[in-house]
Amino acid sequence: MSEPLILASGSAIRAQLLRRAGLSPEVVPARIDEGALQAALVAEGAAPRDVADALAEQKARKVSQRRPGALVLGCDQVMVFEGAVLGKPGDIAEARTRLRALRGQSHQLISAAVLYRDGVPVWRHLDHATLLMREFSDAFLEAYLERGWPELAQTVGAYKVEEDGVRLFADIQGSHFTVLGLPLIPLLVHLGRIGVIEA
Repeated sequence: MSEPLILASGSAIRAQLLRRAGLSPEVVPARIDEGALQAALVAEGAAPRDVADALAEQKARKVSQRRPGALVLGCDQVMVFEGAVLGKPGDIAEARTRLRALRGQSHQLISAAVLYRDGVPVWRHLDHATLLMREFSDAFLEAYLERGWPELAQTVGAYKVEEDGVRLFADIQGSHFTVLGLPLIPLLVHLGRIGVIEA
């Protein structure tokens, strides 16, 4: 890399994706109240893609203001089910209720990435994926929650497709990277275009 990239997120999977792609991001989590911001945007009637974009932008902006000259990446993801934007489950009971509601149904994940420099946005990208859950049994669900909790509380869907959560699904349409919360390929193309990585 010709210059450092700061990841304004504490997401282990996002940092891992960047490292596996040959980048060496500095991880500087942005301390924002995602739940409160998302709730306010939803209450104002913001579209789901605008909610994801605003959350990603807020993270990038906050870290960029503290790191002049640095290229800062903010990312976020929202889940949309039956027209509603859903946040991370607050407890295991909420996760159980959500996964039961999703069983046999489709939902969308919208992932946003925003690059900032000197407190100004310089690039953004949004993508979505559609996921169909299979008709899994209650016994499978309970075993899954028991194995994965409390880590599953850090995901909008109460599942991790990069792990055994993939077994919850019958079909996934869209980029695997988008499902994981980072539209990686468009980001790499842009970084190559501006000379941050070798093109």
